[in-house]
Amino acid sequence: MKAARPDAETSARMARIRQKGTKIETIVATVLRDLGVHYRKNVKKLPGSPDFANRSKRWAVFVNGCFWHHHKGCLRATIPKSNRNFWLAKFRDNRRRDARSITLLRREGYRVIIIWECEENQIRAKLTKILKSRRVDAG
Repeated sequence: MKAARPDAETSARMARIRQKGTKIETIVATVLRDLGVHYRKNVKKLPGSPDFANRSKRWAVFVNGCFWHHHKGCLRATIPKSNRNFWLAKFRDNRRRDARSITLLRREGYRVIIIWECEENQIRAKLTKILKSRRVDAG
């Protein structure tokens, strides 16, 4: 049985949340420029359309919102009380899609890193790690 969709009020509220050009994405772009690396944004030719990627250097960065990608152990990864089954299924599907994208990118030889919305203070360290190492954990 498929879960019911959110009510109109919830849907309108969620639609106002930015998907691109978020504060955290802007910070990541600034750090990448400060580090002097070249990148493309939202690379649709790669699995999962990474937020930032360099195809010749074979690295990709996903900038994930803690709520939408349900960051485990994060206070921002709440589950709405109404229509709980819908949201649980949505979060599960988002996480599965993310995992598939990361697996496909790694099979193609990409170093992949996830920057979570709540990790604002760790961005420079995480990006330096991906750009200097040959192997990076998914986040």
